Amino acid sequence: MALNRYLDISPEVAAALAAGRPVVALESTIISHGMPYPQNVETALKVESIIRENGATPATIAVIGGRLKAGCTKEEIEYLGRAGTAVTKASRRDLAMLCARKQDGATTVTTTMIIAHMAGIMVFATGGIGGVHRGAETTMDISADLEELAHTPVMVVCAGAKSILDLGLTLEYLETHGVPVLGYGTRELPAFYTRHSGFQVDYQVDTPEELAAAFKASLELGFQGGMLVTNPIPEEYSMDPGIINTAIDEALAQAAAGGIHGKETTPFLLAKVKELTGGDSLDSNIQLVFNNARLAAKTAVCLTEN
Repeated sequence: MALNRYLDISPEVAAALAAGRPVVALESTIISHGMPYPQNVETALKVESIIRENGATPATIAVIGGRLKAGCTKEEIEYLGRAGTAVTKASRRDLAMLCARKQDGATTVTTTMIIAHMAGIMVFATGGIGGVHRGAETTMDISADLEELAHTPVMVVCAGAKSILDLGLTLEYLETHGVPVLGYGTRELPAFYTRHSGFQVDYQVDTPEELAAAFKASLELGFQGGMLVTNPIPEEYSMDPGIINTAIDEALAQAAAGGIHGKETTPFLLAKVKELTGGDSLDSNIQLVFNNARLAAKTAVCLTEN
């Protein structure tokens, strides 16, 4: 286990890691920026419960008072949920300043991977990763999540890239950087709210045991990058592609008209899509996170058994 002067590992997580028991990392931006209060806190605590039910220890990750937290208390999760967007959305570029200034930060996929790796946690469950934004050929708006996947050896279980993105270019970027993209039970890239995108992933994998074996092989080969597992949203919660794509197109137009850019883009678009779909997108978002937590926990269990 790596040691870092800024890192605090909760007693529960530390005990699990020391005993070689499975641990699953969870991000905190989904709490502060991804959902409204109180659904954000309820969802975060339910995700932790699902991970425990499936045999692993949850480690919600955040920055609190300049400390990198691998494992948050219920009180810290409640604080992040209530504070919402007042908490800094922390990417790699923010961590040093937050630590130096003893400030708070909600971790993105990028920073959750960084802190999980520091703590010795190998599996991370989230909703969807960031990626190449539409129009990136002129804006250069590409999520730091993709670069982190290329350099940090953590398995990320998600429901694909958020469908507000350019999914084709996101896959091209990951391929260029050598990041394996695995489809759980599918060869097609899921598109977050929906199960289908029309784009193929690198490999189909059908069991948690196979996922664990693939990641173990990657580590034993000495590869420094991560592995992306794309887990389709359950059929009963998958949204109609026509409805969701119409909402995304309108949200993108409003973002452009309002001059929204940078780290504000994704929270704005997700909130606007929720509004345009009458809240259906939030319900789907919550269910896909639960689904990813189950798969991540089962995979983490298999990793500790092999």
